[in-house]
Amino acid sequence: MLRKLGHDVEYLGVVNDDLWMIRTTVAKALDEAFDVVVVSGGTGLAPRDVTVEALRPLLDKELEGFGEIFRIESFKRIGASAALSRTMAGVARGKVVVALPGSPDGVALGLELFGEELPHMVHIARGSTA
Repeated sequence: MLRKLGHDVEYLGVVNDDLWMIRTTVAKALDEAFDVVVVSGGTGLAPRDVTVEALRPLLDKELEGFGEIFRIESFKRIGASAALSRTMAGVARGKVVVALPGSPDGVALGLELFGEELPHMVHIARGSTA
């Protein structure tokens, strides 16, 4: 979906549901020339769902509206179980970090809602005002 929206995808990888592995992998990605880091999975309520806890300490700013909008739109499609998603986004070191649910429908919804907005998010995250 990102490629269809005109974005370059530089890396695809899989890590375990492990807080330190997720955090380390994303921290390494933030050291690279990537503008956006998208993580899928681990945003639910299960004990192994630790993506949010792994990412939050890396963030300089959290974009609360990202999760709010995602859950509202998800609610319209699937009802109250949308509240079980802790999807989130933020800025770390001038780069956008996004955590989406692991379900294909959840990823599709997140990218449908925000995929076209990513360049603007990056522009603002870098400190540009124009």
